[in-house]
Amino acid sequence: MMENSRRSFLKIAGVAAAGLGLKPVTDVFASGGLQKQSSPIGDVSKGKDVLTAKRWAMVIDVKKMAHDGTAHKCIEACHKLHNVPKMTNKRHEIKWIWEEEFHHAFPGKHHEHIAEAIEHAPFLVLCNHCENPPCVRACPTKATFQREDGIVLMDFHRCIGCRFCMAACPYGSRSFNFRDPRPFIEETQENFPTRMKGVVEKCNFCAERLAVGKQPACVEVSGGALVFGDLDDENSDVRKVLKSDYVIRRKPGLGTGPQIYYKV
Repeated sequence: MMENSRRSFLKIAGVAAAGLGLKPVTDVFASGGLQKQSSPIGDVSKGKDVLTAKRWAMVIDVKKMAHDGTAHKCIEACHKLHNVPKMTNKRHEIKWIWEEEFHHAFPGKHHEHIAEAIEHAPFLVLCNHCENPPCVRACPTKATFQREDGIVLMDFHRCIGCRFCMAACPYGSRSFNFRDPRPFIEETQENFPTRMKGVVEKCNFCAERLAVGKQPACVEVSGGALVFGDLDDENSDVRKVLKSDYVIRRKPGLGTGPQIYYKV
């Protein structure tokens, strides 16, 4: 039985790989592809209200994040907007953005004399939208791809559930739907697609909001704890923070080029 399943998967993966040279059909989220794509969502690049950047990045102010349940507000806003289910079984949990303690988020930087305020602060973690995303290279069907502005997206319809992208991601930023997630969504948002069993998903930097001139949902409710902008624009809010404050990134030595920065 296992051998038949493996043979079936290899056949599907082989067909998918053979089709990589074909021009994919553009759907609501992507034109798909291992190469960087220029079109945001659908064909909205010509819209006058769209927010654009050469390279999107985010700065998270850890001290501000620790006050007034800000981290929880960010998580709730993101998960509600994107129809992220609340699974009763933790093994099946789907996470786009969540909290980690310092020693989990930055395993190479922990030491016994670290400040208690930093050690137990809520470090918000999410997809790093890496400059060199290993998940994109690992995907055999172009289900995950990188746009020209650096955002790494998922085409849910192309995902065959092989989880190669999850194995390639060194940050644990992707979740797999072991069960149909739709019965576990408290209030379905009609303007964002739901997923199905066997599909991988993750943070998309709220690309659908950028397409209509809005900041990511987590940024909007963060009260200034999250700063989002164009890393290549020296006048952007992101660059201003990076110029004036000390920041760290998760596992920068891996060469992935994470675009999430933490102000500590």
